[in-house]
Amino acid sequence: MPTLLLRLVGPMQSWGTTSRFDQRDTGKEPSKSGVIGLLAAAMGIDRDNWVDLEPLTHLALGVRHDRPGIPKRDYQTAGCAASDTIIKADGSQAKGGGVVSQRHYIADAAFLVGLEGTDTSLLEKAYAALRDPVWTLALGRKSYVPSESIWMENGMEDGSLTEALGRHSWIATPRKGESPPEKLVISVESNDGSGVLKMDQPLSSFAERRFGARFVRSEWIPFPGEVANVPE
Repeated sequence: MPTLLLRLVGPMQSWGTTSRFDQRDTGKEPSKSGVIGLLAAAMGIDRDNWVDLEPLTHLALGVRHDRPGIPKRDYQTAGCAASDTIIKADGSQAKGGGVVSQRHYIADAAFLVGLEGTDTSLLEKAYAALRDPVWTLALGRKSYVPSESIWMENGMEDGSLTEALGRHSWIATPRKGESPPEKLVISVESNDGSGVLKMDQPLSSFAERRFGARFVRSEWIPFPGEVANVPE
């Protein structure tokens, strides 16, 4: 069964699943809704287009934590100065009533993401789109741009999700004086109901924003034994 690999590396990433209004969360790894949204942007699928989005939601997701990243919080304000005017959702204007927003993210993370499915042509279309995306790609939020290409050379693997994640070279760049880890964590969708429950399975277009449950199982795997990025 073919597997498509993506490289998600950047100074800032955010993969929230429970964000509401001025409180924006992030998970410790890319969410399925976020990764599917990234593919949809690459392929030019509109937010209200469920027909073209649905096949992507049937792909199984796996994540390898090559560099887990550091949890951070961004403190933002809007309209808190006495002279500020806030434009409300209905278009009216009001003075005062500033908004304080807590926006969580993970810094300096590197994830190898795999998507497995039986539809080889769909994966090949997604793979081509990642190299020449219709819309700008981001790591969870529009301002969080990747520092390396999400598209990977030889990113189409002939093998299962676990096999592909287990044998691909390490994508993180070692810091000065740092040794590669002895083992890595992978998180893969579980079909038997075991693992952790996550509410990030898209059930509708992104315009409707309906999400269901899926189970994710995590395990340690040996370090793949090859380092792709070595500092000079």
